[in-house]
Amino acid sequence: MSEVSQKENRGNEEARPVDNHFVFADSHIHYDDPKFDQDRDSLLKAVYEAGCHAVINCATDLKSCEKTLKLMEKYPFVYGAMGVHPHDVKGLTVDDLEEIFAYATSHPKVVAIGEIGLDYHYDFSPRDMQQDFFCEQCELAIELEKPVIVHSREAVQDTFDIVSEYAQADLTGVIHSYTGNLEMAEKYVDMGFYLGIGGMLTFPDVKKILRTVKEIPLTSLLLETDGPYLAPVPNRGKRNDSRNIPFVAQKIAELKEISVEEVYRVTNANMEKLFGIKVR
Repeated sequence: MSEVSQKENRGNEEARPVDNHFVFADSHIHYDDPKFDQDRDSLLKAVYEAGCHAVINCATDLKSCEKTLKLMEKYPFVYGAMGVHPHDVKGLTVDDLEEIFAYATSHPKVVAIGEIGLDYHYDFSPRDMQQDFFCEQCELAIELEKPVIVHSREAVQDTFDIVSEYAQADLTGVIHSYTGNLEMAEKYVDMGFYLGIGGMLTFPDVKKILRTVKEIPLTSLLLETDGPYLAPVPNRGKRNDSRNIPFVAQKIAELKEISVEEVYRVTNANMEKLFGIKVR
């Protein structure tokens, strides 16, 4: 069983799991982000050596789609999700949807449509446009028979209404960085969706997330980082990367009173089932 050091950071040094020898996956990260520009190559090598043998790089806009394509081509263990984040749908046109389609069909390692959804916290894009392009990209996912990776912030009911509508047409996917209550989580799981669980699980005062993870079957959970954001304790506030996944896995193991090995075994199988990725 993997042990995770619980010591807090000192200075700029980042805490790392102790003797983690398991293979695992990161279902949601943004290695195309400028925060990784200075050391991307060496970092991705370290990520693989740490045991993370499959990552899904999630695009957020058209430029990000192009960067994600290059990452997939360069690194064998990097897969991609193509789509436009709700922050960036402002100004999109029908022609841009055609470009998303082109990216989504450009490479066999594109395994999902994402990161898509709704964000009413910042409202960087008008809400009606967010809803329209969320629906358009859900329809694209159904057409291409790919799952979706869904972002939802302060848009709980609207997100659920749209997802449930398209789930009737066999849409499936993951609700990324799930922070909602158990009751809503159960509804998503009943529709065949997965919940993405990341570093926030280790934060203080997250009772809803703790309850959800404890009660929802492990067969409906995916591990994620959302790097470079949302690093878990003991690296909170620092740049996040896939090497932090074991801290999340350890917390899940504690909540469910199972081994970390079991957490990895089941969540790796979930990755393979949803995205068709072999984690080995």
